[in-house]
Amino acid sequence: MSNNTSTNKKIRILIFYIFLALITLAVYWQVHQFDFVNIDDNVYVTDNVNIKSGISLESIRWAFSTTHADFWHPLTWLSLMFDYQFYGLDAGGYHVTNLIFHILSTLLLFWLFSRMTGEIWKSAFIAAFFALHPLHVESVAWVSERKDVLSAFFWMLTLCLYVYYAEKPVIRRYVPVALAFICALMSKPMVVTLPLIMILLDYWPLKRFESQKGNVLWWQIKEKWPLFVLSAVFTAITFVAQQKTYEADASFPLVSRLVSAPVSFVTYLIKTFWPHDLAAIYPFCYKIPAGLFTGAFLFILIVTVIVITTMKRRPCFFVGWFWYAITIAPVLGIIQVGNQAMADRYTYLPLIGISVGLAWGAPLLFPNEKMRKNILFPAAMIFLAFLTFLTWKQCGYWRNSKEMCRHMLKVTNNNYVAHINLGSVLFDEGRHQEAIAHYNEVIRIRPNLILSYNKRGLAYARLGEYQKAFADLDNVILLKPDYADAYHSRATIRHELGQYQSALEDFNKAI
Repeated sequence: MSNNTSTNKKIRILIFYIFLALITLAVYWQVHQFDFVNIDDNVYVTDNVNIKSGISLESIRWAFSTTHADFWHPLTWLSLMFDYQFYGLDAGGYHVTNLIFHILSTLLLFWLFSRMTGEIWKSAFIAAFFALHPLHVESVAWVSERKDVLSAFFWMLTLCLYVYYAEKPVIRRYVPVALAFICALMSKPMVVTLPLIMILLDYWPLKRFESQKGNVLWWQIKEKWPLFVLSAVFTAITFVAQQKTYEADASFPLVSRLVSAPVSFVTYLIKTFWPHDLAAIYPFCYKIPAGLFTGAFLFILIVTVIVITTMKRRPCFFVGWFWYAITIAPVLGIIQVGNQAMADRYTYLPLIGISVGLAWGAPLLFPNEKMRKNILFPAAMIFLAFLTFLTWKQCGYWRNSKEMCRHMLKVTNNNYVAHINLGSVLFDEGRHQEAIAHYNEVIRIRPNLILSYNKRGLAYARLGEYQKAFADLDNVILLKPDYADAYHSRATIRHELGQYQSALEDFNKAI
């Protein structure tokens, strides 16, 4: 390669880096004006005394010892503590930090594929797809999902270091790979599948399998056993941390979860190409039609068979499909985490696999170079422009809790989480009658959710309807006699009414 050609290529790559950073910044910059939202942000930041104590030996000890919020992710806690040191409770700063990690991951992803393949345009498409897809708005625009953007950054860094190691497999290049992987695991345990992705990349595009003789599987196990051990350890830690007590009606039956998994798998794919009705919470559906389950299962089976049988001729499809399938598998809900059926944030890393299939697979439809330039390139630009507009629009729904909840109610049905959180916003605004209407909807959807009775009782008290308020709070205590919030709420109302002895008894029970 001549010096001029090499220089031109480097300039072109630099231009791509600058463009990717600027377009991502432009689409997401609005987040610096956004508030915290009342789903989990209180758990992670606003009501978390450990975060609000800033960086100290005690807070660092807490970060590494706690499973607060049902995960062990000390680096996530530390990053939020650093934000508090700089921004206090100014939500905009936390959002900007999320955005910075998202941009860095985008640039690392571009480096990764351009280094592995030498294909600059295709690598840029993958990076742009990752940066600008509306399914990724949730991970970037939600402060509580710091664990997503932080773990993704270390995921990308691990793979970049792995490519560097694969070019010259020596121990001094392997150690940084393991350290970066540990950082990813300490940010979010969903990255446990990363060693499997390394194996896929070894097959293609690194093509390391071709240089090996003998038992290829044994070679992979010998090389990656430390990483698999780390994955196993963090999987065990996560499983233990997730063993929380669900309310009686909050644990989904295993059969329902097994039926839901393939439907969610395919629904994510549909939303990849048609990103519509995106929401922070998708209510779990207990009754999925048999035809829908069968169709989803058969689709997955047929595509899997096709990519396996054509893997030698079309390795991009094999790697792309299994990247998606492997990384999405842990969060399909077979092992229940939370009360949602699916979540946009779960696609943050898996969709890279789909973009790999598109970037290398679509040109195969146009063997003529001229046709690729005249048809494929404009089509790719239009598709990315379409995604960019939708991302900018979707981002706006995360401006504050009210916008987020109203949008959820617009695009989903029977969304009790949206109702209860919107009710809380209206309660804080003094619009108690409207808040009660939303709490009534929660009770209709989830009759045994005690939080809704507690909140409705307080709203009735603000309206002076004390008989209804006490009825709701008494009902909460009947359903869950050790629910401290209900005693505290009832004590507060009794104190306001001058019933000091009864209030004192309830305060003591709450304590």
